[in-house]
Amino acid sequence: MRRFLISMTKQISKRHGLWRSSNHKCLKQPSESSAGSRVKMSLSAGAIAGYSILGAFVGYVVTSVIFLKCPGILHKKKKRDFVCAHISHRGGAAERIENTLTAYHHAVEMGTQMLEIDVHFSKDKKVVVSHDEDLQRVAGSEQRICDCDYEDLPLLKDEINVTFYGGVTCQNKGNQEKMPTLEQVFLEFPNIPINVDVKGESEGLCEAVHSLIKQFKREKITVWGNFRSTTTEKLYKLDSEIPIFFSMRRVAFLYLWFYTGLLPFIPLKETHLEIILPDVFNRVEFSFSRGQRIILSVLGFLVRSKVLFDHLKGRGIPTYLWVLNEEEDFKTAFELGVEGVMTDCPTKLTKWLDENPQYWKR
Repeated sequence: MRRFLISMTKQISKRHGLWRSSNHKCLKQPSESSAGSRVKMSLSAGAIAGYSILGAFVGYVVTSVIFLKCPGILHKKKKRDFVCAHISHRGGAAERIENTLTAYHHAVEMGTQMLEIDVHFSKDKKVVVSHDEDLQRVAGSEQRICDCDYEDLPLLKDEINVTFYGGVTCQNKGNQEKMPTLEQVFLEFPNIPINVDVKGESEGLCEAVHSLIKQFKREKITVWGNFRSTTTEKLYKLDSEIPIFFSMRRVAFLYLWFYTGLLPFIPLKETHLEIILPDVFNRVEFSFSRGQRIILSVLGFLVRSKVLFDHLKGRGIPTYLWVLNEEEDFKTAFELGVEGVMTDCPTKLTKWLDENPQYWKR
């Protein structure tokens, strides 16, 4: 009977592939071929996932490059009423006392195409043209502009250091002058594009500047903004039709988007990019530590991107570099594809542009 049962068990086991003669167990063990198949299947799934990720990344890069080179595919080009290669920083601070009517007239006579100015609010709510909020550097007074009525502001000094031109001072070549108001500047130069940096956060300053721009019908030939994003946002909300430059925060985002490939897909409300060329810090009398100079070198490398400037140009957004006062810096800027240069030396820039007409269109 026992032999009969064993014989029957063997036959059933063989029929179903379960018999292992070595140990007489009725369990089917996985073969090496079936285990290998599962490993191959697992590897195939991993490979598919990897290739999918790689394909998506390559597709993203290719698409980003195409839209970077051809921005008109996704974005309507911004329209402008003027083109400027020559911009006088503070009216040409190395040739005439900065931010004065005399400086502005001199710069225009020398061929500048845009005046760059800064404005603050006086105590009696006049929009005063000045870079500094206090009067120490330009007038030798410890008072602040916002604490003085316009009529009480002192005359400017006869000699003022040029901030972005190390070792250079500007000498007064005529009568002592007073800071002008923005209204006076608009009256004197009705057809000259003006770049207005709205300084400070005085209540009502943005609204007062806007009112003057509207009053003199300068919406198409005035660019405004500030390094502070809060001020720039306020200006944009006041009037989105007036050209506006990037705040410092938005400049940082702009470069982040550019180097990550996102920029071609992002709409930009700004109309002008105005950034400092880090090389400028080699020509000023600021004191920098070794670490700070390393950071400046890295920033200098990152900022110098003809690809970025060309992309922005394709979207109707010009780039202006500041504050450049040496011929080698002029050449560097225009070879990078920027549209304009802000300078303290309008006469020098005009002479260089006349000698190098290939870099700009009149």
